[in-house]
Amino acid sequence: MAPQLEISVREPGGLTIWTGPPFNNSIPSVKLEKIPCSSASFCENGARIMVINPGSGICIYDATSFEQVRTFDVVDTLAATLSPCGTYLQTFQKPVNPKNVTLWDIGSGDAVYQLFQKNMTKSTWPCIRFSSDEAVACRLATNEVQLFDAMDFTKGIVKRIRIPGIAGVEISKRPGSHVAAFVPESKGMPASVQIFTCGKDTLSEPVARRSFFRCSTVQLNWNHGSTGLLVLVQSDVDKTNQSYYGETKLNYLTTDGTHDGLVPLRKEGPVHDVRWSFSGKEFAVVYGFMPAMATIFDKKCNPLLELGTGPYNTIRWNPKGKFLCLAGFGNLPGDMVFWDYVEKKKLGTTKAEWSVTSEWSPDGCYFLTATTAPRMQVDNGIKIFHYNGSMYFRKTFDKLYQVDWKPESADKFGEISELVESIDSLNVGEAKTQVKGPKSSQTSTKSASTNPPAQKPAAYRPPHAKNAAAVQAELFGGGPSAELSKNALKNKKKREKQREKKAAEAGGSGT
Repeated sequence: MAPQLEISVREPGGLTIWTGPPFNNSIPSVKLEKIPCSSASFCENGARIMVINPGSGICIYDATSFEQVRTFDVVDTLAATLSPCGTYLQTFQKPVNPKNVTLWDIGSGDAVYQLFQKNMTKSTWPCIRFSSDEAVACRLATNEVQLFDAMDFTKGIVKRIRIPGIAGVEISKRPGSHVAAFVPESKGMPASVQIFTCGKDTLSEPVARRSFFRCSTVQLNWNHGSTGLLVLVQSDVDKTNQSYYGETKLNYLTTDGTHDGLVPLRKEGPVHDVRWSFSGKEFAVVYGFMPAMATIFDKKCNPLLELGTGPYNTIRWNPKGKFLCLAGFGNLPGDMVFWDYVEKKKLGTTKAEWSVTSEWSPDGCYFLTATTAPRMQVDNGIKIFHYNGSMYFRKTFDKLYQVDWKPESADKFGEISELVESIDSLNVGEAKTQVKGPKSSQTSTKSASTNPPAQKPAAYRPPHAKNAAAVQAELFGGGPSAELSKNALKNKKKREKQREKKAAEAGGSGT
């Protein structure tokens, strides 16, 4: 049987685990009561969850039974992360000790490796990086990449790749066969990205290389299968003076050396988002000045499908590779369009205003968006959509910090067509049940439908101005009907008076 979908929700009171859709009675049930914490995260494969509480240290839980596996009492922790399979915990403490970065074995509770790191940046944390299967581990050091035996850190550094001036590193996910290194511009020499093999066949010479000028930062994106690397190069200054945010270029390299060059984008402007499909056989790019364009390419950079133009800056692939969502979040109004990539057709459009995070469910049937603090201090909440963009569930919060699907391998679920068919039949069954009831129950059921049409955002009301009944109704799809009906009646009378006045004026001017 396929695993049950689960959702982690972190509020000011702590972390709660919900059962995922489909919900009983249109409301999720609580699988784990609130655990006080300031931070929480699953490991990549969803086997364990890390909960940080400043008062009680770092607690590791089994993500299936939710039993506490181990507690680490690490003081002055600035950051912590789990390895992809949940085997190790890595902590970064204030740099006052000789060795402030520690790798802990969760099973034994022992520190298996320690080192000193002066500061923490996006490019240097986590200090020790793993492939998704934890077969390979590496670390960025001065002028070199250090490789470890991920099964036995007592061996220390097993191999070194000498790369003068290296400033960034990204190991391929699955399999962990290659490592990409970024070297910035220096003394008139161009910046470069180089790909090296790692493991037993580690070579001192790169198997692929790409150089470029006008480069301030890069984003390195490996595909599943470790055969291709997308390199998004960004410079702080756009020499054409068309973009305040600088200039971006998308490069593509393959580990076998068959391709090395720019991705042919048809529209001028920045690259807003780029994502590999979960198969690793194609990738999607959102690019260009607004309205932006979206295109899907194959592994040889040939365009496969044009998704049109619009106010978009985000793209998300369904884990099964069949559906994808193209959206405009952040400073854009939240438009979303859902596509069936296999059938090459548009499924539906909707909106999710002020969304901060968004992701498909592991089974690929639901799409979740969330408005969270501190990015947004008002209108915090969760929205879950069907694969075609229709609304399935929504819930508002006074304050919401984090929402995540529990990670699960897409292989644990059935074929996406079978899953969609079962969900559609479930929705039809629910609809028939509603029709059979009396008229009064039909009306109440319709008002609490889990698939309400997309609505315009309501005017902001401060939390203290929301009474309990209105909040409860708003959480699960309804609304304070009495108050709304009065307002609607008042507005209706006002509009009728205005129409009568205009008609009278028009009649008077005609005579």
